[in-house]
Amino acid sequence: MGKVIAIEHLTLDGVMQSPGHPDEDPRDGFTQGGWAARRQDPRMQEFMGAHMSSNWSLLAGRTTYVRFADFWPKQAPNPFTDALNQVRKYVASTTLQEPLPWQNSVLLKGDAADAVARLKDDVEENLVVFGSGVLVRSLTKRNLVDEFVLCIHPLVLGAGRRLFTEGGAAPMDMDLIESSMTPAGVILAAYRPAAA
Repeated sequence: MGKVIAIEHLTLDGVMQSPGHPDEDPRDGFTQGGWAARRQDPRMQEFMGAHMSSNWSLLAGRTTYVRFADFWPKQAPNPFTDALNQVRKYVASTTLQEPLPWQNSVLLKGDAADAVARLKDDVEENLVVFGSGVLVRSLTKRNLVDEFVLCIHPLVLGAGRRLFTEGGAAPMDMDLIESSMTPAGVILAAYRPAAA
């Protein structure tokens, strides 16, 4: 059975929108994109990679998939680009249609949470989610996220889309399973929902 692992960059006030570059996600007039770029550190990739395992597939919502599919296939060869291009990609969307543009992409049919619940039963590999806030929130409501790997950056933006929103998840206790910090002050923390 596969596990769903949500890997997210967050600010101290919980913003997850547009961490990578200024025009990554301008929805709702967000103008502070690229906030995570200056604190990148190889330790983040090592921490994330250790929690993904070597046997994984990408699970993405529509917005993240479209942005990734437009960006990563155009990048020069490197280990991360090569891994993303080669891995199977499961896409939760009710508006996209097959064939999907990025190699090894599969469109999940119907309700995203229902489709992911079935997928978890059918696959052995971990289903790794980057970004995809709408998808992660819908999976969290159904207790389908097995692990949250968070890179918590030491800044407050005051606006932007957040991972956990009011009404976006039921109250949930988490167990901290690993943590560390980069020299730039980014807290790396992995959590699992606590056993009931």
